[in-house]
Amino acid sequence: MSLEKLSSNKHYEGTLTKYKFRSAALGDTYTQFNIFLPANAAQGKVPVLVYLAGLTCTEDNGAQKGGFMRDAAAQGIALLFPDTSRVVQESMVKIGAGFYLNATNPKWSKHYNMLNHVTQELPQMLEKAGLPLDFTRQSIFGHSMGGHGALTVYLASLLSGTKQYRSASAFSPICEPSEVPWGTKAFSGYLAGGVAEGKDRYDATAMIGKVKGAVNILVDYGTADNFLYQLHPDKFLEAARVAGHDEVQVRVRKQEGYDIATTYIDICIRPYSLFWNVSVLIWRVVVHANFLKA
Repeated sequence: MSLEKLSSNKHYEGTLTKYKFRSAALGDTYTQFNIFLPANAAQGKVPVLVYLAGLTCTEDNGAQKGGFMRDAAAQGIALLFPDTSRVVQESMVKIGAGFYLNATNPKWSKHYNMLNHVTQELPQMLEKAGLPLDFTRQSIFGHSMGGHGALTVYLASLLSGTKQYRSASAFSPICEPSEVPWGTKAFSGYLAGGVAEGKDRYDATAMIGKVKGAVNILVDYGTADNFLYQLHPDKFLEAARVAGHDEVQVRVRKQEGYDIATTYIDICIRPYSLFWNVSVLIWRVVVHANFLKA
């Protein structure tokens, strides 16, 4: 199992490269991903920010439309854009609708293990390939279904004790999938335990109440979103506050007049970049001081 380079282009003095490989987590099918390496990666390993795309999207949407690379280059951060799922399937779900879970329904469990693909297989492949990435400094964000994935993957890492990601952020995430049509359809199909299993393992609103320690989460959504009834950001915020996570740990922001489309992401990316530095580097000055005084 090795990486095959499909393309490579210069962006903001860094490089965006597209690869493909045969994925064991996805049933021995080919998958593709994009990776942006900032210019400073030539001097050593850099932190990694993972972007999870939404329903019907691919590894190209965030790389081509998100506007992320300008700020990632300035901050010296690598960006990883995984696929969403490309397996040809029946009409239960669409291509690009892997929901970032591990399927337990035997009908889908061979090919739909996006949780393992994102959290284990991709990092292992990239480390094996020798790319200058520091996966001990890793955070995750996403849009729509990918926002759901970012929140649940991050929270699962906290609940399991692995603490693989230092922060999570999301644009228009599906915050309570066990209570909305998009989520119940996916859970009923992918999971042997149906919606009940999904609520326990892959519902951010249910999961945030189980996390006892500190969290670093930022959520943005548009007030003109026709799919707001599918997202439930207010329910997520309410659950976070009940669990004792204040506005420093969990921020949910309304973007007036914007919808679910990726067109509004660019207006939020600078605050996201700053938030990532706060939560991952824990205020740059403090981190440098810790190193200098060690």
